Amino acid sequence: MNDADSATGSTADNGQASLELPLFPLGAVLFPGGVCSLKVFEPRYLDMVATCLRRQSPFGICLIASGSEVGQPAIPHPVGTLAHIAEVEVPQLGIMMLVVRGGRRFRIERQSRAAGGLLRAVVRVLDEAPARPLPPAQQALCSLLQKLAAEHKRSQLPEPQAFDDASWVGYRLTEMLPLQPLAKQKLLELEDPLLRLQALSIWLSQRTPTHRR
Repeated sequence: MNDADSATGSTADNGQASLELPLFPLGAVLFPGGVCSLKVFEPRYLDMVATCLRRQSPFGICLIASGSEVGQPAIPHPVGTLAHIAEVEVPQLGIMMLVVRGGRRFRIERQSRAAGGLLRAVVRVLDEAPARPLPPAQQALCSLLQKLAAEHKRSQLPEPQAFDDASWVGYRLTEMLPLQPLAKQKLLELEDPLLRLQALSIWLSQRTPTHRR
């Protein structure tokens, strides 16, 4: 199913897809093309997953702006990522273990609280920047990504791999670096992949020890 497909989808005046979908606020950020494991046990989210599986439709993952992952509905940041269910296991009654794959980013236009406390929102699906080659000045970031993947036993990065694409390298590196969730959120919201790479380079340079003679 295409990211813009939904039983309640439409097209906004600017040509971008508008969807109505359930939201899953988290204390982490999902990036386009990324993979995330989720443990689902609250009734509202179990019902959400069942509906998404039946309709073969995505839900939205947003970083929590205030509140918590359980209990009362949290307030999400306005930009999130479509989450497509790739794998599901039910180890015991009332618990689902999911693996989701990040689709396109979206911006919340309006939201509401459904029965049971599930957040729903009308979102505008954001365009992704066209593929751009990794600039020569940023080639070190690609080498760092490969090194981090090997150190963390993540040699199998999500397919399709694109070490020559600025967006893919920026997203994967942001996932793996020890950035605060809010910093990752800000990088998710950037429209220009080259600006994301520049921000990562600055962050890394500030943490590289300098040696004086």
